[in-house]
This record gives sequence, C-alpha cells and structure tokens, in this order.
Amino acid sequence: MLEQGYAAVSTRSVAIKAGLKAPLVHYYFPATDDLFLAVYRRAAEQVVQRLDEAIASAQPLRAIWTFSKETGRTALAVEFMALANHRKLIRSEIAVHNARIRQRQVEVLSSLLVPGSVQAGICPPVGVAVVMVGIARALVMETALGISLGHAEVTAFVEWWLSHHEKGAD
Repeated sequence: MLEQGYAAVSTRSVAIKAGLKAPLVHYYFPATDDLFLAVYRRAAEQVVQRLDEAIASAQPLRAIWTFSKETGRTALAVEFMALANHRKLIRSEIAVHNARIRQRQVEVLSSLLVPGSVQAGICPPVGVAVVMVGIARALVMETALGISLGHAEVTAFVEWWLSHHEKGAD
C-alpha cells in the first residue's frame, strides 16, 4: 500500500511480495477487503500499544505529539482513508478504531493538562486531541508533498504549548 497505493493491492500481489502462492493468501483472505481489514486491525492494535507506551512515558503529551508525527504510520493511515472512500466496511472499521483512540486521548489529556490551562468552553481535551493529531497529520502529509513552509513555526508553537500545559513540564 505504501509503495504503490491501495489500488495496487490484491491477494495476488501480496502473495508475490510474501513469496507465497496466491491460493494460500486467498484461502486466508477470500476477498481483498478481508486482507485490508486484517492489515488495518493489526496496525490499529499497534497504534493502541504505541499510544499506551506514550501515555506511560515521562512526558506523555510530548510523546503523543511525537508519535502522531511518525511518517510511516501517518502515510498508511492516509492510504486507508483513501480506501475508505470506496469501501464502506473499511470506513466503518476506521470509524470504530478512531473513536476508541480519540476517547483514550481525551481521558489522558483530561488527566495530563495543567488545571485551568484549557478552558472547557473554548477547547476542551477532545478539541486538543483533534488539534494535536490534525496538525501532526497535516505536517506529515505536506512534507511528503515537499511542502515545508510554516512547519518549523507550527512545530515550535506546539512544543511551546506542550511545555506550558503539560503537568510536570519544565
């Protein structure tokens, strides 16, 4: 998916890449959507694990921000989003997973933000979660396109914001 895009993925192309016979891949994944779902679910579980690792770190907000900016993971997410435009089953799976992750982020943000640093009526923790992930995803996507104007400035702003709003930050 990352090399040629989701449209180039088939059970046959996966079999060739894995050095397997196509019928074996087709046995485990009768339809290409089954293969996509298996890949997405595995990636989603890895995201949950990495999020939990970030939360357990010394600076969880900064770790979540750093994790959100990972190029490979974001590129795969973008491919799955493009695929979701054409496949309802994938769209539903992404929605369920993202709701789960967003809820976890909100729980974490609620406990990690300096009290009073985010006013509930202006930008509650759920808004902070959307902004952090959205900025990170935009930076990764633009970088892939060769766009960098403003990236250093927005990164510096987020780093400043984190240093002023995370409990225990210097």
